[in-house]
Amino acid sequence: MPNIKLSLAACDYDHLRDLFTGRVKVEGVDIIPMVFDEPHHIFHRASNFTDFDIHEMSFGRYISLVSQKKNEMTALPVFPSRVARQSAFYVRSGSRIKNTLDLEGKRVGIPEWTQTATIYARGWLAETEGVDLGKIKWFQTGVDQPGRSEPSNPVLPPGINVTPVPDKSLSELILSGDIDCALTALPPKPFREGDRRVKRLVRNARRVEENYYRETGIFPIMHLICVKNEVLEKYPWVAMNLFEAFEDAKNNAIDRALKGSHSIYPFPWAADSAELVRDMFEGDMWPYGLEPNRRTIEAFLRFGFEQGVAHLNLKPEVLFAPQTLNIAKT
Repeated sequence: MPNIKLSLAACDYDHLRDLFTGRVKVEGVDIIPMVFDEPHHIFHRASNFTDFDIHEMSFGRYISLVSQKKNEMTALPVFPSRVARQSAFYVRSGSRIKNTLDLEGKRVGIPEWTQTATIYARGWLAETEGVDLGKIKWFQTGVDQPGRSEPSNPVLPPGINVTPVPDKSLSELILSGDIDCALTALPPKPFREGDRRVKRLVRNARRVEENYYRETGIFPIMHLICVKNEVLEKYPWVAMNLFEAFEDAKNNAIDRALKGSHSIYPFPWAADSAELVRDMFEGDMWPYGLEPNRRTIEAFLRFGFEQGVAHLNLKPEVLFAPQTLNIAKT
């Protein structure tokens, strides 16, 4: 029986590289790679036009679709992007906002209410920092370009209001003082360009993020890998074969990062940093599968439901292809 051909759309991650190049094979599948620089374009095409057989997907958008039974794709517990988000708050230098509690009564801009990064960050604000999200004035627009629309239809909790801004970007709003803080996965353009007029709100954010993980076990998952439902219905064996291939590709990337004999990445002390992270995560610093990530997934589903992104209070098991929930071990 010849292999089936399936397209794979994702960003250029080192831990997916071996799948894109063919060094790691998927049993029974020939991968047609489609490498993107910007995940937002993948999410838009996948959720609106089902352009790809296998694709990267926003976790926030996915739980919204699943909760409304509108998902034409099903996730594998494979997580290409994970980023802690206490570092995602940006204020002007000289701002009177000194800590997260100072955000109450202030104007905070976001690119989307349903953006995964902002869901985690607001969950941390409410659950850990004790911030009343209803006391924040929320504004929504693109980070660099105005007019970005909300891709999902959240059911905003009572007391929460989000005002779209059609004519200015978050980067413009933070510089002009029209918002007091920008909460966004992509830093505002002035910050990215080294403009000292914009800074992070949370000082020593790296330490705060590490402590949050140690205290809660939450290591935020930003993106999933999804497979088109019609593929899984016709070839149910694809789910586990893909999972195993993604796992192999990821393990190869970790081995490269830890090797240390030569500079795999163009950053000083990259291998030393990888060793520190490996030790903090007790060996498995980028786990796939439901059970090793249950605490993070349950927290995200709780945040998403409380914030109206998910229309139902979902359980982790309903998110993933059933073949990947119980993984055989040797």
